[in-house]
Amino acid sequence: MVSAAIALAFIPFLVTLLIRYRHYVVLLYRAVLVGWLQDRLTGVPREQRAFQYVLAHAIPGDPRHVLRTFDQWCRRCEHLSNVGPRKGRILERLLQERAPLAVLELGTYCGYATVLLAQGLPLGARLYTVELDPRHAAVAEKVIRLAGFGEDTVELIVGPSEEVIPQLKEKHGLLKAEFVFMDHWKRCYLRDLQLLEAHDLLAEGATVLADNVIFPGAPHFLQYAKTCGKYRCKVHRTSLEYFRAIPDGIAELTYGGPR
Repeated sequence: MVSAAIALAFIPFLVTLLIRYRHYVVLLYRAVLVGWLQDRLTGVPREQRAFQYVLAHAIPGDPRHVLRTFDQWCRRCEHLSNVGPRKGRILERLLQERAPLAVLELGTYCGYATVLLAQGLPLGARLYTVELDPRHAAVAEKVIRLAGFGEDTVELIVGPSEEVIPQLKEKHGLLKAEFVFMDHWKRCYLRDLQLLEAHDLLAEGATVLADNVIFPGAPHFLQYAKTCGKYRCKVHRTSLEYFRAIPDGIAELTYGGPR
């Protein structure tokens, strides 16, 4: 009887938690449970399912239409961890302001941000994008080419970022990155930023953008950026891609050179 009474007493508390964190519950359902179930029912990974949708509905050679079609998939079908349209506008604005000739992306995933960045490059610029997972890279390659960008504009490099970064100069010809976008594993942000510094791959005044620094978060990366004395740092507060009710942000770092 006592146990039942205690259990009943916890019901209002649990209901309150569910109401307060309902958006995170929906995210868990859409991003994890639905994808897991569809993977097993169809035998096709969600990234490949998304590409099939884009291939069927997007206009080839039209980057903006490719991105809008991705957004439709993510809102109507299944969640993908793209940068999304709201954060995408931040990227587009900063890219236009900086007009970099050498851009590095860490975390290609399905190629959404790659297409977003590529369409805003000035004439003669080159984008290097690094993806760890060969399966995601295969999807991204098709998305990038579908959007109309060739290898002369976008070079997709497959491999762990900690192995690729030290090879960027000699193997890939990237001498100095003027604009860097990080959207891979958040625990790798700090390590890879320090690798870029150690291999002298950041141009003075380079812009480094890092997604999802609030959710799921990259506290060590932010602490380093704010305290090491090498960067001016600000956080553009926005929301998680395709979930307006979940706060998130993009960190913008301006590199002042080694100290």
